Amino acid sequence: MTTTTTGTVTSADGTEIGYHEVGRGPGLVILHGAMQTGHSQIELAQALADAFTCYLPDRRGRGRSGPAGPGYGLRREIEDLEALLDATGAAYVAGVSSGAIITLRTLLERPDVRKAVVFEPPLFEEADAFPSDCLPRLDRELAAGRTAAALVTGMKAARLGPPIFNALPRPLLEMLTGLMLRSQKETGDEPSFGRLAPTLRQDLELAARAAGDLELYRPIQAEVLLLGGTRSPAYLRTALAGLERVLSRARRVLMDGLDHSATSNAAQRGRPERVAAEIRRFLQNASNFTGA
Repeated sequence: MTTTTTGTVTSADGTEIGYHEVGRGPGLVILHGAMQTGHSQIELAQALADAFTCYLPDRRGRGRSGPAGPGYGLRREIEDLEALLDATGAAYVAGVSSGAIITLRTLLERPDVRKAVVFEPPLFEEADAFPSDCLPRLDRELAAGRTAAALVTGMKAARLGPPIFNALPRPLLEMLTGLMLRSQKETGDEPSFGRLAPTLRQDLELAARAAGDLELYRPIQAEVLLLGGTRSPAYLRTALAGLERVLSRARRVLMDGLDHSATSNAAQRGRPERVAAEIRRFLQNASNFTGA
């Protein structure tokens, strides 16, 4: 087992951002998505640790990091990532889901990031496609302590449930989710969904604010691997195809048989070894892009 250490950096607003560090070689920041912490991709990092120094931050409000704070928004998330990039000198970033949205926005401001992996960002191409009315409902459910209901609201808004998810009546979904929550146990650095539920608000807010024209990302000059799975929701695959059209130095890879959990640890149904192979190939190969 590769040795893992921990550290912290201070973001622009003074919030402490904790992270795991594993491996040796060029720096790669792996930025997690919703209902996760940095540890959620630790097996992915370990699979890359022989060639890269992997940094896995806990995004604010989670794990070893400070609270989201009253000024929370996409700007804060970008500042957090920038603080880690500045402290480590990492030139590579891999963003997962909502972490991929943060990665894309950061690439617009950080030309020193030479290569980035963007895994299934929940980007809706039409600004009104995201059901923003879910946010007040989520707030009410969380305030009332109805965690299972809040998780169902989040899954429906992000369209991440299996096809049968939309066919089942909501009371049944909430009952099944409640059973899952009661059966789940925290292990080591993996907090339960119940503990992470309040952070779902942050990720849905990111997706709501990022919905709209993908042309925003056209100025990105970094080499980008657009990574996804063939079993993921259709709108995630559509977002990757749209980004491939607007990014000048990007290529898209869909991993056969994998879904939105692909980057996660094996216990969370991830396939970290397969994802690591694609990331390794992309980061280690010489550029195939004109002018690189």
